[in-house]
Amino acid sequence: MIDQLADQHPIAWLCRRLAVTRSGYDAWKRRQQAPLGQRQAENAAITAEIQAVFQEHRGFYGSPRIHQELRATGRSIGRHRVARLMQRAGLRAKTRRAFRPCSKASGATGVAENLLEQDFTPPAPNRCWAGDITYIRTTSGWRYLAVWMDLFSRRVVGWSLGTSMEASLVLEALNRALGQRQVEPDQLLIHTDQGSQYRATAYRELLEAHGITCSMSAKGCCWDNAVVESLFSTLKHELGLDDDAKIRIAPKRLQRDLAFWIDGYDNRERRHSTLSYLSPIDDEQQFIAVRTLTHSDP
Repeated sequence: MIDQLADQHPIAWLCRRLAVTRSGYDAWKRRQQAPLGQRQAENAAITAEIQAVFQEHRGFYGSPRIHQELRATGRSIGRHRVARLMQRAGLRAKTRRAFRPCSKASGATGVAENLLEQDFTPPAPNRCWAGDITYIRTTSGWRYLAVWMDLFSRRVVGWSLGTSMEASLVLEALNRALGQRQVEPDQLLIHTDQGSQYRATAYRELLEAHGITCSMSAKGCCWDNAVVESLFSTLKHELGLDDDAKIRIAPKRLQRDLAFWIDGYDNRERRHSTLSYLSPIDDEQQFIAVRTLTHSDP
C-alpha cells in the first residue's frame, strides 16, 4: 500500500500512519527490485506448468497425476515438490464424495455364481469385463447409463444411454463392446450384479452365442462390482451430475458430455493410479507392445 501511495504522499508519513518502520519498507523495496534467485525462478516456471495442467484437466487432477503429467513432458521433479507448489498457488483438486455401496436385490432365478471374487486385475485385455447401470436426472426425466468396462485397463469398451432400464439397454451397450473388441470364445468372463437385466433370456443367450462366461455379485454386496461403481461416482462428479445437483441437464447435452468424458477423456487422457498413471488406452498399447516384443525374441 505504501508503494502504491508513494506518488501521492511522503513515504515517511505513510510509514507512520501504517505503523511500518522506514527501514522495514526500504528492505521490502530492495527485495522486490532484486532479481529472482535460481530456485525461485525455477519454482515460478514449474508453477506455471502446474497451473496449465490443472486448468487443462478442469481442476480434477491432484499432485500425483500432475506430477506424472510433468514427468511425461521431461520435467524432472519430485511429487512432494509439486504438492508444495500447488499449495502455495492455492490449487486444490476437486474431490468427490466417498463411495457408499447400496444393496442390490437378489434371491431371484437365473443368478450366476460369483466367479470374479473381487479379483479386479485380469492378466490381459478381454479376459474380464464388468457391467452396471446408473441413473441420471435430466430436464426430460430420468436417463439410464449402461457401461461395460475391461478390468485389465479400466477402459469403457461399450456404453449406452436410454430412457428405461430394460434388458435392451445393456444388450445395446454389450453389442457395441463386442463389435469393437476381439473376444475369443471361452476366454471372457463378464461380471455384473443380480439385476433383472442380466438375468433376462436375451442377455444369457447373447453370452452363450459368444462363448462368454457369466458371473454375478454376491447377494447384497456391491463391493463385488466396486470398480464400475467408482467409475459412475467419478463421472457424475466431474460432469456435475451428482444426485443432489440443482441444475438438470438436457438429454442431448448429456449424450454429448458422456461421449466426451468416456471416449475422449477417461479412456484416452486420464491417468489412472491403478495403471501406474497411464490412461486405459495407453495401458493396453503398452501391453500389446511388450507382448509383441516378447514373442518376436528368438
